[in-house]
Amino acid sequence: MTSLVIAEHDNVSIRPATLNTVTAASQCGGEVHVLVAGKGAEAAAKAASQIAGVAKVIHVEDAHFEHGLAENMAAQVLAIASAYSHILFPATASGKNIAPRVAALLDVGQISDITKVDAVDTFERPIYAGNAIAIVQSLDATKVITVRTTGFDAAAATGGVAVIETLNGVADNGKSLFVGSEIAKSDRPELTAAKIIVSGGRALGSSEKFDEVLTPLADKLGAALGASRAAVDAGYAPNDWQVGQTGKIVAPQLYVAVGISGAIQHLAGMKDSKVIVAINKDAEAPIFSVADYGLEADLFTAVPELVSTL
Repeated sequence: MTSLVIAEHDNVSIRPATLNTVTAASQCGGEVHVLVAGKGAEAAAKAASQIAGVAKVIHVEDAHFEHGLAENMAAQVLAIASAYSHILFPATASGKNIAPRVAALLDVGQISDITKVDAVDTFERPIYAGNAIAIVQSLDATKVITVRTTGFDAAAATGGVAVIETLNGVADNGKSLFVGSEIAKSDRPELTAAKIIVSGGRALGSSEKFDEVLTPLADKLGAALGASRAAVDAGYAPNDWQVGQTGKIVAPQLYVAVGISGAIQHLAGMKDSKVIVAINKDAEAPIFSVADYGLEADLFTAVPELVSTL
């Protein structure tokens, strides 16, 4: 048995989600190989070869792989899929875009969002917004899997000595074209990789208050900023800050929930955080049921006091 991890990268470096996926792949048994397909991605391939536990890196170079378009990536995975028993993707926007295409074209069932490997053919995944765990067994010859990265520790980014094999890529199928991207620039840590997250909810009342109250606390803690779906829908915070089942799944060392009631879909995205601190004036708020530390107080008073003491 050999597992293939589809690396996420920017053609220079490997994104953190790939490291968690390598850990999941190593638990499936056999060797772990990593596919790095891109344009000018030699540095990314070299970085992948240094990941602990990786036996081989397959490096594919071509212009139509530069932006990781799902149609071309799926075709490239299919071209080498016969050599692998498990094909794993991070359960990110990119992985969720490519994996279903691969599974459909291989005519196998996709195993989504796994958090644990019980055996080479048996996996665990959360259902009902994380309130239950399903144990899924697959009899397919090839297992196509997406990995919830918060369920696995990251593999060490250095210490590996994998060989790098360069292959000719499949041709551009012409079904999609990269036009451009608008990337928000921020000095804060990326939300899914941050060790500390400060999140705000609808109780903040406005985007101005969201910034006025939470930014000083995040600055003091060196934290990323997050938001509940209600806060995002109300326009208090941008979409890419949303934490929850329909947003980003996070598991930082410290999660500070300010004015967040704790709807099921939000809890599903953050309840695996190591330490959860909740500030809310409603003693019955569901967020307190998962919090390690809870403060029943008016956030507009409590947060500035907290900032002043840090």
